[in-house]
Amino acid sequence: MTRRSWAIYAVGIICASLLVVGIGLFVGQVFRTLMHNRLKKEIVLVEGSRVFESWKRPPPPVYMEFFFFNVTNVDEFLLGAKPDLKQVGPYTYREYRYKDNVTMVENGTKVSAYNTKSFVFLREKSVGDPVVDNINTVNIPAWAVMNKLKDNFWKASLASMWMNSIGSGLFTTRTVDELLWGYEDPLLARIAPTNPDVEKVFGLMYKKNESNDGEFVYHTGQQNYMDYGRVETWKGERTVSFWTSDQSNSINGSDGSAFHPLLSKSERIYIFTPDLCRSIYMEFEKDVEVKGIPAYRFTPPRSVLASKEENPANEGFCVSPKECLGTGLLKVSPCRKGAPVVASFPHFHLADSKYVAAIGGMSPQREHHQTFLDLNPTTGVIVRANKRAQVNILMNRVAGFPKTRGLNETVFPVMFLNESVVIDEASAARVHKLLLIVTLVSNFPLIFVGLGAIMLAVFLILLYRARQQNTSAEEDTSYSPVSDKEKDDSHNGTYIGLTPKLEPQT
Repeated sequence: MTRRSWAIYAVGIICASLLVVGIGLFVGQVFRTLMHNRLKKEIVLVEGSRVFESWKRPPPPVYMEFFFFNVTNVDEFLLGAKPDLKQVGPYTYREYRYKDNVTMVENGTKVSAYNTKSFVFLREKSVGDPVVDNINTVNIPAWAVMNKLKDNFWKASLASMWMNSIGSGLFTTRTVDELLWGYEDPLLARIAPTNPDVEKVFGLMYKKNESNDGEFVYHTGQQNYMDYGRVETWKGERTVSFWTSDQSNSINGSDGSAFHPLLSKSERIYIFTPDLCRSIYMEFEKDVEVKGIPAYRFTPPRSVLASKEENPANEGFCVSPKECLGTGLLKVSPCRKGAPVVASFPHFHLADSKYVAAIGGMSPQREHHQTFLDLNPTTGVIVRANKRAQVNILMNRVAGFPKTRGLNETVFPVMFLNESVVIDEASAARVHKLLLIVTLVSNFPLIFVGLGAIMLAVFLILLYRARQQNTSAEEDTSYSPVSDKEKDDSHNGTYIGLTPKLEPQT
């Protein structure tokens, strides 16, 4: 066997080996599995991990926007007319958040922390000055007191007289700063000395600046990557006690700051939020891209705040059978000291149309009022998010308070917020780098396939050339005439010339 033949056989063997190994590794997803296992080990909440520092102090800037609803026809509304509201905002604050008192517990399988937040006003991103701008809105302290005393006629009558004497009505005019961060309410100041549970100061964000929501204990994800960032306890408890069923009181999912890697489009994302005193879930909506990073968009479906008739699992969120609101609303008075506070999405997005129709100025739009999370499915990193929620007050006739006689039951919007974040450039660059490594390692078998394809091409070329040379050699060893005379020889070279026989002479 010639050297050329050996070379052809060698190329063929190498080609077959590369293709078999490459295709086998690719079909078996060997390198992809190895890379995913590496991610599961690195994305954990322990000292020195890839994500621990950014979890404690998230680098992307978070912005909190507040939009208020200014009432323009108070007198007409008190006589039974439809309220007419005008949206005012945004008043934007930079939100600084970090995990405080971070401590590893239970042999490093869990970590405890406090979520501390602080807010700094940004004039350039706001419509006005919160210290100057006034808003005519619902007098929430007055409604809280009325709701608290509605079952005691004598106390309600006394509170009604106090309200008249100090000029505390069903509506009030306050600055944005007062409504957010607090003001001393005259009615609360009158009640506080006789009730230690009542504070003189009221504000929608009162005591939430430079404060936290209590201690959280999280799973680190070391034992199971699916538990990464999952809340184990809040304020030392595994459940809450605000609602009427075990399912409603359960604490599920993360706190919204961390999600496990290797997300699937088919799974539900659970988030526990102290602001709503419950867990909610989000489902995949569509594929998106943020700064070149692929992401899955998860949003709360209508069923999250659906009525008990539409979603029987939500019956546990009814404060009582008589206080069970329709789709799109959640009465959170159990965790708001009894105040008739109702949560919804802005402009009653995803709510029953009757709530939109009952208020002038409501115009729900998915683009502006939807809550969503854009998560990179490989790493679980938040690349963009908008948390939007609306604060409403349930207004109706209250026994003992004559001023409410002309009112129909109304879910009255007060304010909505938009808490937003987009991944910063430095974090995006790190995610891009990590995704590139994951892609290259996961597709490493394709290098074998590619080399095998190149060797296959070389093998075919060598075979073709070898065949051509064999054909030429066969033609060289066949007979060919050496002269024109031989070409004309009809005997094909076998004729022997003889001298003609002569006749004897006589």
